Amino acid sequence: MPDAPAHLIVGRVRRAHGLRGDMVVEVLTDAPDAIFAAGRRVFGGTTEGEIGDGVAFEIESASRFKDGMLIHLSGLGDRDAAERWRARYFLVPAEEVDPPGESEAYLHELVGMHVALVDGTAVGDVLDYYELPQGVMVEVDRNGKRTAIPLIDPFVRNIHRDERRIIVELPDGMLD
Repeated sequence: MPDAPAHLIVGRVRRAHGLRGDMVVEVLTDAPDAIFAAGRRVFGGTTEGEIGDGVAFEIESASRFKDGMLIHLSGLGDRDAAERWRARYFLVPAEEVDPPGESEAYLHELVGMHVALVDGTAVGDVLDYYELPQGVMVEVDRNGKRTAIPLIDPFVRNIHRDERRIIVELPDGMLD
């Protein structure tokens, strides 16, 4: 298993909103109401998702907004201050996030996992992943050929984190 990061990405700033320093955040966690609750701490990261200089903010307020969250952070009192965080990520310490459930994995764990069909036929190893509006796609090395596979229901049957295996059931012709 790859080394677990000390901090996990939980959101990305889309843009500033209004004049008080509020911002619209794209949610990148399964528990947005808990992660972005008033009083919680988040760390401002870089545009690449790294922790950077580790600037910590306290969430003063948060509410659902369109497909994301509208949040206000301590220390950001105007639009210009919020705008400086555009396209940057927010992270939280990994120990503050519930671990993945059964048959789940963090995105950073997917690279290097082995993909197999339900009948045991090897598909290949995950080279990379992409987040699309429809869900996560993994790029798999199939004997030197790259193939994209959706990691969405109903295709994923199981993810074995400890064994580093993903079991899928794909429609006929998807691997041709």
